[in-house]
Parts: sequence; structure tokens; C-alpha cells
Amino acid sequence: MELILKQDVQNLGFKDDIVTVKPGYGRNFLIPQGFATIATPSAKKVLAENLKQKAHKEAKIVDDAKKTAEALKALEIKITAKAGGEKLFGSVTNADVAEAFEKQGQNIDKKFITSGIVKRTGKYTANVRLHRDVIVEVPYEIVAEQ
Repeated sequence: MELILKQDVQNLGFKDDIVTVKPGYGRNFLIPQGFATIATPSAKKVLAENLKQKAHKEAKIVDDAKKTAEALKALEIKITAKAGGEKLFGSVTNADVAEAFEKQGQNIDKKFITSGIVKRTGKYTANVRLHRDVIVEVPYEIVAEQ
């Protein structure tokens, strides 16, 4: 079953992508939730016209995302957490990384950050998706609170 995505769906595709999924997944989840519509020939023509019109705006958005990516790479992120030796009391998640970015002046939503759950001190990297074409790896360090 071919569908046109109305918004980004994790592990499937981005907005305005034409994807092929199993009929049950499309009929029972994607369409009722409003994540997709059926890709009829007329819907594909409308999508192609909309994509032509969005191409110029998209270039500006990608440029802004690349500038933000360069700014993120220049940051030195240190997250302090309570720890006993190397092991943390609790964990550091995407929300904590997003909060550290915000303290540095970069406002990035936690749902665009992929770092996993970290339970030890040390150096790690977080993948930040600023745009479908711009994904940047940002290093950060977790240090024990003194």
C-alpha cells in the first residue's frame, strides 16, 4: 500500500515522502492517526506541485540548519551529575542533553536528539537531527558532581 506521509514518522519517513507499507499498518494506524493519506495518482500530482513550490524555501531552511550545525559542533558540553565513582545515580537522557544545549544558547527540542540513556561518566556523542538532510554528531562529556 502506497501512502503519502503528512508528517515525520520515526523509522518510516519524513513529511511528503511516498512510502510503501503493509496494508494493515496503513489502514489501522497511519491513516486514522492522520499521519498519512493514500497515494492516488491525483494526490501524487498535487504533491509534486507542492514540492516544486517548496524547493526554494527548503534551500533556505537547509542553510539555516547547516549554520546551526556548525554552531553546535563548536560547543563544549559538560553535564554534571551525581555519581559514585564512574557510575551515575540515575541517568542522563536526551532531555538532559537538550537542557545543556539550552544553557549554551541553542534551543533544540529533545525529540530531535538521539543519545540514548547514559549511566556512566565519560565522553559521548549525541546525534542531532536539524533537518532531514542535516544530521550532526555533537560530543558531550558527563562529569561527576563535586
